[in-house]
Amino acid sequence: MDNARTNGTYEQGETKMKKFGLIIALFAASTAFGQSPSPSPKPEPTAGLTSTGYVRPDAKTRQKRYVNSLVGPVALARIVATAGYSTWRNSPDEWGTKWEGFGRRVGSNFGKNVIKESVTFGLDEALKLDSHYYRSTKKDFGSKVGNALISPFTARDRNGKRVPGVPRIVGTFASSIIANTTWYPKNYDWRDGVQSGAISFGFTALFNLIKEFAPKK
Repeated sequence: MDNARTNGTYEQGETKMKKFGLIIALFAASTAFGQSPSPSPKPEPTAGLTSTGYVRPDAKTRQKRYVNSLVGPVALARIVATAGYSTWRNSPDEWGTKWEGFGRRVGSNFGKNVIKESVTFGLDEALKLDSHYYRSTKKDFGSKVGNALISPFTARDRNGKRVPGVPRIVGTFASSIIANTTWYPKNYDWRDGVQSGAISFGFTALFNLIKEFAPKK
């Protein structure tokens, strides 16, 4: 009886997860592709943060980054890695520590990532901000660590100035709260979503540190 109830809850949650992911993905796509890309006065290689300053990436580059944030190798590696960590911790414990539980967590993380990146991208476009992670232009250890830790909470405006990272903050908490109130087991609620969102920022900072010190291609 308990197994049937658990499976039924999971199937209902999985259906809701797909609906939420589809709605938000369509919203973000319509926001992105409905805009007319404005001509850039500088060549594409100078786009982004460089030692000489910042140039806002054009629409094509921003859209490509959005797609990579959903299905790119780094995004998928992060989804699998966090699913493995959650399986090791057995969270949620109703999903167990076997391969089935790992698979559920991978699917859950993928759904959360679709929501997070779609909300972030949509708000970036609406507010003319850039939440993309840029390596520090300084070479010292302290600057690199500081850049990795502060980037999850900041964004760049059109002039390259750091501003509060509203898009990523909203996207991170929205994805966690939606997950915990829809396809997670019934004993989870929005408060667990807030806690999960806070933990997600820690993982983001950790991945930023890896990017910061990884050899450049």
